[in-house]
Amino acid sequence: MTRHVFEPTTFHNVIGTAEPVLIVADGDTIVTRTLDAWGFDRHGEQRCKPPNPMTGPFFIEGAEPGDSLAIRIDRMTADREQGWTFGPVAANVVEAGAVAKLPKRERVFWNFDRAAGLARLAEPPRALTDWTVRYAPMIGCFGVAPALGQALLTATSGPNGGNMDYRRFEPGATAYFPVATLGALFYLGDGHFCQGDGEIVGTGVETSFEIEFTVRVRKGKTTLWPRGETAKDIFTIGNARPLDQALQHATTEMIAWLGAEFGLDSLAASHLMGQTVRYDVANVFNPAYSVACRMSKRWLKALAI
Repeated sequence: MTRHVFEPTTFHNVIGTAEPVLIVADGDTIVTRTLDAWGFDRHGEQRCKPPNPMTGPFFIEGAEPGDSLAIRIDRMTADREQGWTFGPVAANVVEAGAVAKLPKRERVFWNFDRAAGLARLAEPPRALTDWTVRYAPMIGCFGVAPALGQALLTATSGPNGGNMDYRRFEPGATAYFPVATLGALFYLGDGHFCQGDGEIVGTGVETSFEIEFTVRVRKGKTTLWPRGETAKDIFTIGNARPLDQALQHATTEMIAWLGAEFGLDSLAASHLMGQTVRYDVANVFNPAYSVACRMSKRWLKALAI
């Protein structure tokens, strides 16, 4: 198992079957850098146009259709002193009659105290003068090349992952993606200093990162939608619009996971899920919305299997 340090020079606004930038083995770790959502690097230089420039793709030896790719997020280090977001909330998250009352949409900047792990608005409204948010880094957009030679814009998401903006894709978490092409062709970018559920202002606190992650190939572990786990939970992600379709994909994928890896038939899975799952609205801003179906691992430890 090798630890690679890769400095990217090219970036992509689509996730597809591009020429790989690095070939790695199953179990290898990669340290690389990502741009912010508008393509700015750690020096404040714009290296790529928006939306969400991706670093990659990384070719993982042994990955082939029918497998799944596990990505363990080992570390995320914000590598500059400032980020940005938008305000006010997006028009689609309020009632139609309230849209006209919203102030003008504009980009605003945040200053970081990286030593303390805090961010504050550079020019806050008076009521928020002393308000700070804590560092809770997450990957907004990442995934593998989709099936059938497709190339999906990084503004959206699908079965292959993409711009899901789920805040539990954080250091310590592992994400699972269905492999649709040889080598998987993994991309990542769009790191957030922090973000609330739903990405309701259209961004997290956007900045550039150094990210360390480890890749594993799960042979024959077929999935249809992205999955993930943290120390406490497992979860499945559905990406679609309208919102109920995203929820349906996530729910169906959780039933499949409980069946394939925990031995529950659909009735047993239904009983367990009906009383224990939590639904997280990951984003309601992107062309495809994202919903997570999440279950605590404590319920799985109690199963009679």
